[in-house]
Amino acid sequence: MATQVTAIDRTVQETEAWLKEIAHAMGTEDRQVAYHALRGTLFTVRDRLEPGETVDLSAQLPLLVRGIFYEGYHYGGKPENYRSRDEFLSRVGKDFEKLDYDDPETAARAVFTVLGRHISDGEIRKVQHMLPDDVRELWPEESVH
Repeated sequence: MATQVTAIDRTVQETEAWLKEIAHAMGTEDRQVAYHALRGTLFTVRDRLEPGETVDLSAQLPLLVRGIFYEGYHYGGKPENYRSRDEFLSRVGKDFEKLDYDDPETAARAVFTVLGRHISDGEIRKVQHMLPDDVRELWPEESVH
């Protein structure tokens, strides 16, 4: 469905491409599952970042993904201070509660893989630096700087 508005058509295409990449990395064809992987992982990362870094990361996201990223976001009380991989994965997993899917680690790894392909190395390094060490380990080797 083309809207005849170039920016909107482009962001829909980019978002679809990201979802397809995430689904592939997760070993599924279910775009709904990929969407929830993207949403849950982005929310959990976003809430751990300083507000300024949140803005910097969002600037490199496709427009539609940026809207998802900011859904329900409040600057107050950020960054949240979860400290463990288990807490991170628990938060990512909350997005799957109504789906027949229960592997937040695979979901987070898939999203990190896609972010690593589309976000600048410098920005990835900044985001990784703000995450606990054991969460950073979820990033694929080629994305860890």
